[in-house]
Amino acid sequence: MSQSTEFIYGFYFDTGEAIASLDTLDKTRGYWLHFDYTLPSTQTWLTDHSGLSEVVINALLNDETRPRATSLNNGALVSLRGVNLAPNSDPQDMVSIRLWFNDERVISTRRRTLLSTHDIAQDFYQGQGPTSSTQLLTRLTERLIERMSETIYEIEESVAEIEENVLAAKSEDLRNELADLRRQIISLRRYLSPQREAMNQLLSDRFSLFTQDEKIHLRETTDNLIRFIEDLDSIKDRAVVSQEELNNALAEHMNNRMYVLSIVAAIFLPLGFLTGLLGINVGGIPGAENPYAFAIFIGILIIVVALQVWLFKTKKWF
Repeated sequence: MSQSTEFIYGFYFDTGEAIASLDTLDKTRGYWLHFDYTLPSTQTWLTDHSGLSEVVINALLNDETRPRATSLNNGALVSLRGVNLAPNSDPQDMVSIRLWFNDERVISTRRRTLLSTHDIAQDFYQGQGPTSSTQLLTRLTERLIERMSETIYEIEESVAEIEENVLAAKSEDLRNELADLRRQIISLRRYLSPQREAMNQLLSDRFSLFTQDEKIHLRETTDNLIRFIEDLDSIKDRAVVSQEELNNALAEHMNNRMYVLSIVAAIFLPLGFLTGLLGINVGGIPGAENPYAFAIFIGILIIVVALQVWLFKTKKWF
């Protein structure tokens, strides 16, 4: 690994040699420097020693940025995002990386760990690192998009499982799960759409740094990104349909319960009326002196219930 604590990774493109320190950096050679932009040492070096314009420095140090690609000062300023695959994290909480590159060097910054840059650093350590700035960017975009596939596949599997549970009437506990999945889809879609535009900008004629072979790789990566966006749109539509089915199932269950309660209330309404009428504390209640009056009254109630059941079945109310 790099021996310096001033940056995360640093390598020369021509030999793949790790850069030991910013003090010994040979700016006549092509190189890649990868920083944590929250560190004061990074902010000091970019401001005082990088030789970059103020616009580029501000972009590399900006805490909030959306994916984009801008041609600037014989180079390009690029912001990209990748899924957060750190333990106990939400994939939709995407990790951003900011890069400025020209035909000789790449300077990138991040706040949280991005596995795609770690992969490229491992390639350098194994002697298989990129040999140019554009090749590094091409490889980085490819790794970023590849790592999205597993996350999107997991979301699709979760939606499929919810669809199955909704059809199986196991719908009471699915609302929170479905809402969480829809939130993930919206969050991923929010960043992947501008990232597609950024990739298309890199493929435009304004960016002449890439070789024809590198543009082919970028185009393939862009096609994969577009496919993932289309998959997310499809999954989102399926989630909406599942939400509607879930709401319909819950509404049907509620209606069934209310229907049963209405039938019960309808049966007991005349019974309550009769018992209330005979329970008033006034003289002249029929059967007050008859020892068989209670049994007779119970029989009358049973007949009333039987008549009600017959009437409801005749009307096909149940």
